[in-house]
Amino acid sequence: MSAAAVVRNARDLLDEAGLHGGFLVRNLDTGQEIGFDADAPYPAASLLKVPLAVAVLERVVRGELDLATPVDVAPGRIATPGPTGLSRFRHPARISVDDLLYLSTSISDGVAADALFDLIPPAAVAAELRRLRIEGIAVRHRVGDLADTPAERLGPDSVHLAHSLAIGAATPGQGHLVAQLDVTRANAGSARAFVDLLHALWRPSTIHEFAAARVRALMADNLHRQRLAPDFTSDASRWSSKTGTLLHLRHEVGVVDHADGQSYAVAAFTASRVPAVAQPGSEATMAQVARGLHDHLRTGTLPWWS
Repeated sequence: MSAAAVVRNARDLLDEAGLHGGFLVRNLDTGQEIGFDADAPYPAASLLKVPLAVAVLERVVRGELDLATPVDVAPGRIATPGPTGLSRFRHPARISVDDLLYLSTSISDGVAADALFDLIPPAAVAAELRRLRIEGIAVRHRVGDLADTPAERLGPDSVHLAHSLAIGAATPGQGHLVAQLDVTRANAGSARAFVDLLHALWRPSTIHEFAAARVRALMADNLHRQRLAPDFTSDASRWSSKTGTLLHLRHEVGVVDHADGQSYAVAAFTASRVPAVAQPGSEATMAQVARGLHDHLRTGTLPWWS
């Protein structure tokens, strides 16, 4: 089966699950890749915590920040389901920059991320990406600035209405009536842009090796394993990743390192047309599509769904 046929079947599988999106898989040594709609921008949600970590660690390398520096952090006091770590703390805490990096990247703690953004504002993170020649990722806002979505203003029994609004309020040109979903205003990036970032982290050139190694370790410790991890984790491979979730958007970017030395960067960006918070079937389909593209690129075998 040709790559075009594999991609066509992947699109069909996503559509059957109520999804559309952009996917890209790349061999990090040969540069060979397979995917579709990889240049379409999406709101990045928590994926932005990866370039944030890069910017922090690059400053550490230059001696502008110390990982041991303590930071006083106000509690998030968030009671709605979803947020983790400091976001749910009820009392102030003093935490090192190093530990904030772990909370932000590995646990996806939004309050920890904003404590780091207090040290390096979004515009400075964006400037760091430009210095490192990493393009296509727009860093415009702190995490907290984009967390106040319609879902947070509705009760648990009405969250589906927020998802219905997210699904139906898009405008031409990928704008959106919900600011957090408008790629011209929100933090945003494409599957290709994030694969380029992963490539720069796993095969460092412009990113300092210390910074790249620390980010790789943080992504290997990612606690959110429900999305692509089940299809990429095994005794013969290591899956390191970061997830991003915002209303009807479900993303994950990561790298699978195989025991034979080959490494593949994977980016899966999806939007659902199903107004529901819990969609395990959609996440399973994301993983199936990503794994199928990976297997076709790695071995030439056909995905089971072809």
